[in-house]
Amino acid sequence: QVQLVESGGGLVQAGGSLRLSCAASGIIFSINAMGWYRQAPGKQRELVADISKGGSTNYVDSVKGRFTISRDNAKNTVYLQMNSLKPEDTAVYYCNANVWAYGKAPTDYWGKGTLVTVSS
Repeated sequence: QVQLVESGGGLVQAGGSLRLSCAASGIIFSINAMGWYRQAPGKQRELVADISKGGSTNYVDSVKGRFTISRDNAKNTVYLQMNSLKPEDTAVYYCNANVWAYGKAPTDYWGKGTLVTVSS
């Protein structure tokens, strides 16, 4: 069974930084795209950033220039470096990965989420 486990959330003041990590575990053959989504109270979940297996990245406009997504394929881990945080970045951040596990077709998996709170 594939699992995604996030870490690195917490409380930070506006202008501060946090680094989120998400590690995939299980009997994994390969991981295609990996990404970070977030859901603020009362809002729909939105894509924050994603990264292909080859390293191509995509960001929502509101985080461009402030957030950086990266991955370590050897560790099956994706990171989100968040700088210049704003109160509107407050949300639960979820990791997503399209994982090709042995004996299964590529499947999307989700982490349980990690809370990021930015105080003004």
